[in-house]
Amino acid sequence: MSALEIGCKAPDFTAETTQGTLSLSDLLAASSRGVVVYFYPKASTPGCTKQACDFRDSLASLQGAGYSVIGVSADSMAALERFTEKQSLTFPLASDPDHEILEAYGAWGEKKNYGRTYVGIIRSTVVVNPDGTVALAQYNVKATGHVGRLRKTLGID
Repeated sequence: MSALEIGCKAPDFTAETTQGTLSLSDLLAASSRGVVVYFYPKASTPGCTKQACDFRDSLASLQGAGYSVIGVSADSMAALERFTEKQSLTFPLASDPDHEILEAYGAWGEKKNYGRTYVGIIRSTVVVNPDGTVALAQYNVKATGHVGRLRKTLGID
């Protein structure tokens, strides 16, 4: 699927996470302003670790502003559990080994890296409003500094 557009209905999903089985609907019900769904290529790699730790370190301000956060990758639950423990992550990470959520959100597709083209996870962030519509959709984001830029875009800080 192609990138999501602002205002469109965000695809609901249910996934195994590091905090049990969760759905987008569950996360929306637990937040007043919406859900930050971020997609990352691989747990425990340098860029993904930086991004996850930035979300961890910003979680209190995001939650204080009314947002829930969930990370999604194709990693196994075992890999996500190790990543969560090693980095002391306090938000859920979802396992999407069949790329169903990734594809539905436009975060699975052709990428270029060091002159090589391949299919994989496109580092992306989608913010979903409480009514289930897309408030913000950012694709091909940089791991470093992304969370700070997102907080500014959302008017936090």
